[in-house]
Amino acid sequence: MTHAAYMTIRFVDRAEAGKALAEALLGYRSDAPVIYALPRGGVAVGYEIARALRAPLEIILTRKIGHPLNAEYAICAIAEGGEPLCNELERAELDDAWLAAACKRERATLAHRAALYRGDGARISARGRVAILVDDGIATGLTMRSAIAVLRGEEPKKLIVAAPVCPADVIAELHEAGADETVILEKGKPYLGAVGAYYREFPQLTDNEVIAALQGSRKTE
Repeated sequence: MTHAAYMTIRFVDRAEAGKALAEALLGYRSDAPVIYALPRGGVAVGYEIARALRAPLEIILTRKIGHPLNAEYAICAIAEGGEPLCNELERAELDDAWLAAACKRERATLAHRAALYRGDGARISARGRVAILVDDGIATGLTMRSAIAVLRGEEPKKLIVAAPVCPADVIAELHEAGADETVILEKGKPYLGAVGAYYREFPQLTDNEVIAALQGSRKTE
């Protein structure tokens, strides 16, 4: 097996990545942290961390806003309860009315998913808590930074971003956005171009799998 092939199979699946991250975060178990996972994929990673740290598993919902000419190219991100975070160079070219409509649409989607995943329950506040913000990997960091902004506004005792993989140059941006600490297992340098390239198995999670993970975590707290 070549070195490049090895790198593309850094983790078997999200569960393995979550267990490895949990080991790196065990020192925080005595701080009674809250694990905030970004659905959908981040929930599978966060579940393993929450179980190992005996911590509640919560979610923080984010949505990307794609370019009007290419929906796959994210130019902004928005997290529940937060304001849109945009690539400033791209933002300068956007029509204000178009962006306002796109944000309204994505906020409606966030509200729908919050009700689907949490029911009538409110999100656990990060105020005064050690908050560990988790995803299954970070690429541009746009959605993660939007989530950081929301949690930072709740004045946590400490805000930690944890992910199996993140490009080396993006890590500094996460600190600038408000992360007190980052725990990254694979500082992709060079970055392989996609989070899925670091996994052997990387299926998209379903809404039912997210709900099952959240319910399962509550039973083990």
